[in-house]
Amino acid sequence: MKISVISLFPELVHDLTKYSIINKSLKRGVFELQVVDIRDFTHDVHRTADDTPYGGGPGMVLKIEPLIEAIEYVDTSKTSKLVVMTSPAGHLFNQSMALEWKSLDHLIIIAGHYEGVDERIFDIKDIYPVSLGDFVLTGGELPALLILDAVVRLLPGTLGNPESLKTESFQDNLLDCPHYTKPPVFRGIKVPDVLLSGNHGSIEKWRHNERINKTKLFRPDILVDHNDKDL
Repeated sequence: MKISVISLFPELVHDLTKYSIINKSLKRGVFELQVVDIRDFTHDVHRTADDTPYGGGPGMVLKIEPLIEAIEYVDTSKTSKLVVMTSPAGHLFNQSMALEWKSLDHLIIIAGHYEGVDERIFDIKDIYPVSLGDFVLTGGELPALLILDAVVRLLPGTLGNPESLKTESFQDNLLDCPHYTKPPVFRGIKVPDVLLSGNHGSIEKWRHNERINKTKLFRPDILVDHNDKDL
C-alpha cells in the first residue's frame, strides 16, 4: 500500500513517522510513504499557499492551484485509490473506514489548514473530507497522522500478533475488554480470578461480557446496531 500525505508542514509528518510501530512497518516495506510539500507547487517567489477569503472575514484559505497540482503529482496510478482531506466539517472518521481503506492500493491524505480550502477543489477532484471529532486544531497534520496510523496498523505485517486486532475496541461495535498483567495483586487489588483460572471458555465469556459492560458505560451510542443477545 502507498500512502501520500500532502501538507504545509511535511517535516511534522516525517518526524512523527520516525518512531515506534509505524517506523518499523515502513522499514519492513509494509507500506510506502510519500510526503509532499504544498508550497513546492506554488508559482511565486514567496511560495504563497494561502490567501484572504473572497467576501471578507477572518483567517486565510488554502489556494486551489497548488493543491490541485500536488494531488495530480501524487495521483499517477490507475490502481484503487482514495483522496481524503482533514477538515472539521468532514465525515467522522471511524474504525470501519480504516478497515475499508486498508485494502486500497493508494491512500492520499491532504492535511487541511486555516479556514479551509477553496471550495472549488471539490468540483474538480473527488475528495472525501474527514473529521476526527467535534473540535478544531491548528492544522491537519496530526489528524492526517492519526488516520495513517489507524490504517497502517491494520496492514498485514505491522503488528507482532495480528490476533490482537480481532477483539480490540470498535470491532463488532464493542469496546475492548479490561486487561491485566503481573503482579497478580497490587496494593490490595487482585486480578480477576477468572483470568488466573486457566479455563479458556470462562475467560472468553468474561471478556465478552466485560466488553458489553464497558461499552454500555462509556459508549452506549455504538451499541445501537449491535445484535448480541446478551445486550
